[in-house]
Amino acid sequence: MAAMMQPQIILLKEGTDTSQGKAQLVSNINACTVVADVVRTTLGPRGMDKLIHDDKGNVTISNDGATIMKLLDIVHPAAKILVDIAKSQDSEVGDGTTTVVLLAGEFLKEAKPFIEDGVHPQNLIRSYRTAASLAIEKVKQLAISIEGKSLEEKKSLLAKCAATTLSSKLIGGEKEFFASIVVDAVVAIGNEDRLNMIGIKKVPGGSMRDSFLVDGVAFKKTFSYAGFEQQPKKFLKPKILLLNIELELKSEKENAEIRLSDPSQYQSIVDAEWNIIYDKLDKCVQSGAKVVLSRLAIGDLATQYFADRDIFCAGRVTEEDLQRVAAATCGTVQTSVNNVIDEVLGTCEIFEEKQVGNERFNIFSGCPSGLTATIVLRGGADQFIEEAERSLHDAIMIVRRALKNSTVVAGGGAIDMELSRYLRQHARTIAGKSQLFINSYAKALEVIPRQLCDNAGFDATDVLNKLRQKHALPSGEGAPYGVDINTGGIADSFANFVWEPSVVKINAINAATEAACLILSVDETVKNPKSESAQGEAAASAMGGRGRGGGAFRGQGRGMRRR
Repeated sequence: MAAMMQPQIILLKEGTDTSQGKAQLVSNINACTVVADVVRTTLGPRGMDKLIHDDKGNVTISNDGATIMKLLDIVHPAAKILVDIAKSQDSEVGDGTTTVVLLAGEFLKEAKPFIEDGVHPQNLIRSYRTAASLAIEKVKQLAISIEGKSLEEKKSLLAKCAATTLSSKLIGGEKEFFASIVVDAVVAIGNEDRLNMIGIKKVPGGSMRDSFLVDGVAFKKTFSYAGFEQQPKKFLKPKILLLNIELELKSEKENAEIRLSDPSQYQSIVDAEWNIIYDKLDKCVQSGAKVVLSRLAIGDLATQYFADRDIFCAGRVTEEDLQRVAAATCGTVQTSVNNVIDEVLGTCEIFEEKQVGNERFNIFSGCPSGLTATIVLRGGADQFIEEAERSLHDAIMIVRRALKNSTVVAGGGAIDMELSRYLRQHARTIAGKSQLFINSYAKALEVIPRQLCDNAGFDATDVLNKLRQKHALPSGEGAPYGVDINTGGIADSFANFVWEPSVVKINAINAATEAACLILSVDETVKNPKSESAQGEAAASAMGGRGRGGGAFRGQGRGMRRR
């Protein structure tokens, strides 16, 4: 009787939403499968693109898994994990973002029937982790090194890796053209780790084929004053002065008070201002520099002064471009014009201003350090150029990875089929339930070739059966066979130069398995309600902020002193 009278214990705040157990796990798996279905059709050379329209009215057309995942405003907590693995794959390797989301979705899909039948998730997780480490070992065995080749051979191998990446993008039609540009750009920066040393500038108009690579730095002509057109626009081996100061007349502070006893003293104050600016300009000229760039404004007086002395100047150059010019020309950005010595001046073979479409570009080529390159992209629509830039980013990352970890594997679903065959064989040697789980992991890996066929409009069952038969040959000669996108059959991916760096696959398998295991290990979700008082405070602060802002603007309109 005493037990019945015990009061109910309220542990969580009223309105807290808790869900646990098998139903919760299945619901999480379903959510992840839905996310994987969104990007499923973008995989491979025949993948479709997604048009995403956000609340600000921006339209993005993309084929890149990471971009799509970022732009989808996913609220389901478990499905957000897939967004994170796509981002990590993008930052770590650059390509394979769709692959990683698809694999994670497929691992969960294969696990779902076991969960529904009452298998403990930890058993699945253990088997999946074993399968992943076996698969990664196998990838390392199958990988082929490109070390020890001459630079020309290496370049052609890297171009093939870049072409494989670009084949699934919007600019796939010109993949050979862009692959060679990307390889030249990456080889130009050498062992430099900073990716921003490769600049990508977008100029609407013209065709894709009008894109070109500058072996050095190029940036758009900055805002200029009168006198700019009188400056020379081409120099051979100029000295370049990089500044981070304003070269214009400074007015005195608004609240400065100067008491004069004699009107003639006023003129000396005005003269002092002019003398300061002329002194700065004179020091720039004396340094021997023929090109002066500054991150801050170079005024009309300075522009005319330099024009009279045959010096080119550009103000308001962006920080990124200025740093790239400094790295390329071996110059140093100065915060003062006093004591400008030759060591801080940069140089290059040729500096010229060139018309590209309806924009004018300042181009520095033949730079001594050679640690930077700029790709100028042309194309019709803005969205198209944006997508081309994202595609080139992926290709640049892949080529850098292939240069550093110089091993490649066969693409086109070949490596996935070989891993699947290997894991199925390995599963037969295991007694117990984990045989089933590793088998399901092996089946999940087949999603890549299957999806490649579906996206290209081929009969996936037919092609997969051919691939299974080829990979099962005891001699092992079928290992490099993958889907042939052009004919709808199967082909030797290595012979067709469909290659990808092994690091892409290793990273994808690792990330996808980790994500799947993480989601399988969650058995309860607790969602705390937002307290009403917190909501009220947030609304009040938002209103208060608006009110204050309005007041400040009104005050300035009445002629208040600007702070």
